[in-house]
Amino acid sequence: MSEPRGGRGASKPRRRISPVFVLGELLITVGVLFALFVLWHAWFNDFVVDSKLHEASLQQSQQWQKDETSVAHGTPEAPPVLGTPAASSVFGLMIVPRFGADYYRPIAEGTGTKAVLNLGEIGHYPKSEMPGAVGNFAVAAHRTSYGKPFNQISSLMVGDHIYVETVDGWYDYVFRNLEYVRPTAIGVIAPVPQIDGATPTDRYMTMTSCNPLFSSAERIVAYSVFNRFYPRADGPPDDIAATVAGGA
Repeated sequence: MSEPRGGRGASKPRRRISPVFVLGELLITVGVLFALFVLWHAWFNDFVVDSKLHEASLQQSQQWQKDETSVAHGTPEAPPVLGTPAASSVFGLMIVPRFGADYYRPIAEGTGTKAVLNLGEIGHYPKSEMPGAVGNFAVAAHRTSYGKPFNQISSLMVGDHIYVETVDGWYDYVFRNLEYVRPTAIGVIAPVPQIDGATPTDRYMTMTSCNPLFSSAERIVAYSVFNRFYPRADGPPDDIAATVAGGA
């Protein structure tokens, strides 16, 4: 006997797939793949930039070491001060043990995005002082992308040492505190940070970057004070000797 229509053996009609549904699935897939590509590209680009800047810093330091015109001058308490460098030129290097043993980044004159910051370099505010001078040595750098030199700025702890290397030697600054300000708060790079019109008697360093991550809504600012100077002829401080030698 044949089974009546509509019985257990009857197959259910297949649901038709809407073109809109297919298009939606494709768009989601493409979006996910694009997001993954952007993340991978950003990570890979930062990795490449980091490697290039680290190598460039090592080469610059070695060149200074070989420079016969470099003479030992200055004292630990009274460091030498460089003259005003040409725009976009690299005049210094930054070493921050807190950021890792391989952290070695160039410091260039100016804070232009195309000429300095987007190259992964740390930019020196032209109207601020040079390393070791009485007053405020102020710098800026990206916190995300373009090598992100100041990515770990929020991890600094009171007492951390931050070294600035030039042809003359190493300037040792000690971190004191963080501050969060609006992008328009230019008082942070004043001769005495945040005190308008004050005459400086100490040597400061101010590091600025965007905050929060992936945003420029405000600025994160790290303040440090000068500790001492190490002449090149005497070699670098022990805690950065491996970094300077390229053995990290």
